[in-house]
Amino acid sequence: MLDHALRGPLAGEAHARPFLRLEGPARLSHLAVYAEEAGGDVHQRLIAELCATLGTTPPSPSASHFRFQHDGFYLKWERHTEFSTFTFVLEGTHGEPFSDPAISRVPASWLARLEGKRLVALHAEVLCGDMATRTHGSLKPWFTGPVLVGSRVLGGGEVWCDWHINPDGFSRFLVLDLDFREAQVGRLLQRLAEIETYRMMALLALPIARTMTGALGKLEAELSDIMERMDANADGRDDAALLQSLTHLAVRVQALGVHSNRFSASRAYDRLLSARIAELREERIEGVPTIGEFMERRQSPAMDTCRTVQARQEQLATLVARAVDLLRTRVNLTQERQTHALLQGMNRTAQTQLHMQHAVEGLSVAAISYYVLSLLGVGLKALKGGGFAIEPEVAEGLLIAPVALCVFFGVRRLRKKFTLAGQHS
Repeated sequence: MLDHALRGPLAGEAHARPFLRLEGPARLSHLAVYAEEAGGDVHQRLIAELCATLGTTPPSPSASHFRFQHDGFYLKWERHTEFSTFTFVLEGTHGEPFSDPAISRVPASWLARLEGKRLVALHAEVLCGDMATRTHGSLKPWFTGPVLVGSRVLGGGEVWCDWHINPDGFSRFLVLDLDFREAQVGRLLQRLAEIETYRMMALLALPIARTMTGALGKLEAELSDIMERMDANADGRDDAALLQSLTHLAVRVQALGVHSNRFSASRAYDRLLSARIAELREERIEGVPTIGEFMERRQSPAMDTCRTVQARQEQLATLVARAVDLLRTRVNLTQERQTHALLQGMNRTAQTQLHMQHAVEGLSVAAISYYVLSLLGVGLKALKGGGFAIEPEVAEGLLIAPVALCVFFGVRRLRKKFTLAGQHS
């Protein structure tokens, strides 16, 4: 086999999530499910339960996408890293826009399973021909939000929305097919669904950023107070307490870094959002903002807030680490000065001991000489008593100098011997 084992799966990624293929009027309902549960079990359970209600075989647990089509009803499921999307489509629709959404074909029991997990919910209506032309002049009935956003897209139609969540829990996109080419409608609807999904996923970091703003302010004030105390503590008496305070502060600052993954994901989703908006190739409709302009004014400040908060956390962590290093350096210098003073004291003590030792050696020479002479005096007296013509006192006096010299050199030799033995041991 010539191919690498991964060639097939990697090549298949280019076709893993094909665009919707729609012709004529259609209605789309799109859901994005975000669950903070560990693993992706919740997403696999939801698609398995939905397939059971629709009477079709669910995808394998390792699948990342699934498609099902039956009698004008279309289901498309995609599994992403943090969320999954469910797109329901009805083709060949009639009647008033948004009057009979595709989500109405989904059992209410399954929708109840999404409680607390639905992050995105939108309806999209595609109008063609005369209906699109008539609706173009009367858009207000379909939108209740304070700002109407619209633009010409892909050179063949218009998109209108208000980014407002209606009482039914869904926002709305109205697509007017004025002159779209084949397959453009499907690509456009998928892009619109992705724009709303990536917008909401990017904003997940905003509540965290707002919460961290207050915490960072308190931590920055605490760091400033500690730095002032460090500057006032010139004698180093409180260095140990300051180092402990800085260590506690570093732990709390580092604890805020647990949200770094959320901020990184937010930036990634924001880049995807910008890319999807650019793919619409928007052209301005006089009097209304485009999707790109709306996002620039409403989404960009939120993303700037997230980036600023993350930068503040990282900068604060750096400042705390630098303060800890400075304090440790000062503590080390203080310890070195104390060690130097201790060594000087030990050196003076050693010199004093050496002088005392020399003095003791002198006294020991005199003492040893005295005892040696005493022994010699006893011997001389014994010799005189034995008949030798010796004057013990005279002889003992004459021996003082030789005995003292012998004892002196003997003691000195012993001291050198013990000193050399201590150096070699």
